[in-house]
Amino acid sequence: MSQQVPATTRDEPVQAPPGARTLRAFYQVLANTAVANVTSSYLWWALTFWAYLETRSVMATAIIGGSYMLLVAVFGVVFGVIVDRMRKKAVMVLSSMVTLIAYLLAGILYLSFPESVLVNWGGPWFWVFAGVILIGGVVENLRNIALSTTVTLLVPADRRDRANGLVGTVHGIAFMVTSVFSGLSIGLLGMGWTVVIAIALTGVALGHLLFVPIPERGVVHVEGEKPAGYGFRGVIPAVIVVPGLLALILFATFNNLVGGVFMALMDPYGLNLFSVELWGIVLGITSFGFIIGGAIVAKFGLGRNPVRTLLLVNIGVALLGMTFAIREWWWLYALGILVFMCLMPIAEASEQTIIQRVVPFDKQGRVFGFAASVESAAAPVSAFVVGPLAQFWLIPFMDSRAGQESLGWLLGEGQARGMALAFMGASLVLLITVLLAFASRPYRRLSEAYASAPPSLNLEDDAVGDAGESLRASVR
Repeated sequence: MSQQVPATTRDEPVQAPPGARTLRAFYQVLANTAVANVTSSYLWWALTFWAYLETRSVMATAIIGGSYMLLVAVFGVVFGVIVDRMRKKAVMVLSSMVTLIAYLLAGILYLSFPESVLVNWGGPWFWVFAGVILIGGVVENLRNIALSTTVTLLVPADRRDRANGLVGTVHGIAFMVTSVFSGLSIGLLGMGWTVVIAIALTGVALGHLLFVPIPERGVVHVEGEKPAGYGFRGVIPAVIVVPGLLALILFATFNNLVGGVFMALMDPYGLNLFSVELWGIVLGITSFGFIIGGAIVAKFGLGRNPVRTLLLVNIGVALLGMTFAIREWWWLYALGILVFMCLMPIAEASEQTIIQRVVPFDKQGRVFGFAASVESAAAPVSAFVVGPLAQFWLIPFMDSRAGQESLGWLLGEGQARGMALAFMGASLVLLITVLLAFASRPYRRLSEAYASAPPSLNLEDDAVGDAGESLRASVR
């Protein structure tokens, strides 16, 4: 599957231009990825629920969740380079096979030991069981990176923003379905049958994928490039050669740092307003926002300048974060989460569309992987910081007379005013950053690079001209 194909030449383009046939192939790949993503999310959420219910240890679930984010960050670049070195279908098949093997091992472990042994988080077998499920879930990100590059490969340039909206919709469906069915599966069927269902669905997705056509004539390499290693070599040059692209990734990373505040406090704040059962239902309903946001992009696109769209969306997120917890009103919080989830697919689609346009196709996998690595690493960092900060300073301050006298007029009264202050402070920082970004030189340069970049993925097309030659020379 990983056989290298000689670099294409001017007489042999990468593939025929994307059209109706390749678009149909993209829809099949997207549907297949939807099943795979739902399955991996379903088992991952189920593992988290099962681990907490059986051990009642927040520490165990925190280690599981933190390990997942850490591995996504560590392997993002490696996955991206693999995507660039192999045919895209081979990458997806490899991802599904590794996931299926991991889930089969989890099933064998579940049958080999009493559940009382597996749920002992102080013993080794709990972590072996959780670890193989973790591997299956992390490897699924390899498929997601490949999916982003198949948008470039299979979708005409003028429809890629809409295709990225559909990708966001798929992620929203996965979130919505798994947030509900994972809990039902653990509660009604138990962990054993949940693993069986995950194995069966992964097998179905793999079987279907074998018959999905992804027309790709070869692995695209810049002429003269010799593959070497799976680290950062070749990644940074591919990023910095595009004016403003590194600034975009750093901005998204900073955005995730702010997002880590929401990740750490959104559930605790919600559980102050709702019972745990009702909070799960609220999350399931508001996750329709992912689908709504993705559908909006799929219908209307992102406009002529997705860079501008991305910053405007972040202004909306900042204003939302400053208001959705300003009072302890359940309807205001639920509405704010719904709008927040509507905005996220638009932001993700904007970033993907920019990279697909300004980065040469043969480098897109590693650039997507690099972005995933640095952006995924950001949110846990701020989450680990804001948790103690809120617990030991913000919440006690807002519960005190001094806090009420100084900020009570703004945030009102209630048990969660300290968390509301954290939301408002983080959102204010985000708003200032976005406004500065609008006035920055990297914003203007990236906008110009997007506008002037050729829409074709064919690196050897004569229409690319001198700009394409300069890009190819820079990323060797």
